[in-house]
Amino acid sequence: MDAPDIVVPVREGAANEALRYALRSWAAHLPHRRVWLVGYRPPWATGVEHIPTHQAGNTKYKNTTAAMRAVCEHPDVTDTFLYCNDDFFVMRRQEVMPVYHRGPVREVEAYYATRGNGSYLRGLRETRDLLVSLGHQDPVSYELHVPLPVTKRGMLAALEIGAHLDVLHKRSMYGNLAGIGGTRMRDVKILHRRPEFDREAAFLSTMPDSFTNGHVGRFIRETFRRPGPYETRRRPR
Repeated sequence: MDAPDIVVPVREGAANEALRYALRSWAAHLPHRRVWLVGYRPPWATGVEHIPTHQAGNTKYKNTTAAMRAVCEHPDVTDTFLYCNDDFFVMRRQEVMPVYHRGPVREVEAYYATRGNGSYLRGLRETRDLLVSLGHQDPVSYELHVPLPVTKRGMLAALEIGAHLDVLHKRSMYGNLAGIGGTRMRDVKILHRRPEFDREAAFLSTMPDSFTNGHVGRFIRETFRRPGPYETRRRPR
């Protein structure tokens, strides 16, 4: 089977050093055909495809939904692609990207309910309720910080069905409607600066602060010190 494209929404105006290292990690460890930056392309990025989108600025969720629609409607993107964020780091070679999920939405909801994450939690609940109304009585969450294999047709269907939601959990809507299954895993997002994280993990993800100031960010930068094929060589790294 031909290698899939990698697709990543990118917000406007950021220098985005995390994206630089994510691209290095994908070049090293995630077989693919092309990389598509959707939305903004940093001036240092080279050798990538670009789909400009209008970013209204009201919410990141609507911007990423618009990005996904643009990707799925673009004729040159592979029919199956890998949906990434700009802070997904692939630390171990993946010949074929597996499908992972986070377990039942009800369990993920219980976790976020203790953190008071307003809009995200509301979107989780509304997406869950919509899936239940469609016959998925115990839907699974695919809101992990790892690449997700996605089909264009399946994602378009998920976006259409969930178009009335302000904060659509696109990965979960897609994964349940398409019946993609997968293997359960814990999320790999590192929120803190401390040295306690799994250095043998196949995947890592960060927050802006943990990437810039934390031990995990230092570890990622040291792992991928050499420039990759998707960046200019104007300054050494």
